Amino acid sequence: QVQLVESGGGLVQAGGSLRLSCAASGRTFSSYAMGWFRQAPGKDRESVASITRSGGSTYYADSVKGRFTISRDNAKSTVYLQMNSLKPADTAVYYCAARSTILTSTIVTTYDYWGQGTQVTVSS
Repeated sequence: QVQLVESGGGLVQAGGSLRLSCAASGRTFSSYAMGWFRQAPGKDRESVASITRSGGSTYYADSVKGRFTISRDNAKSTVYLQMNSLKPADTAVYYCAARSTILTSTIVTTYDYWGQGTQVTVSS
């Protein structure tokens, strides 16, 4: 069992930056590949970025590539999402998720554990 708690969301102007954190507790954090997802009102939850257990491999959605960076600190049991050059289209609730495999995934249903989400609002 893994508990995930996101933080760092808020209101920011277009072009600004935010850093989301997801702190994990429970079973060994390094056993899990991690992902960040987001869900805007009226839309499906979508993959934003993901990272393998060791942090050696990452994936990004085309919409955030070059602007967002996912990283993890296994010693702190935390995964981060650095978001730069934010756009109003990035407005959503952001969730972190964990899956107990080596590989990452963009598919919501392949993740075993989810945080409660943190709101990110980007004003124009």
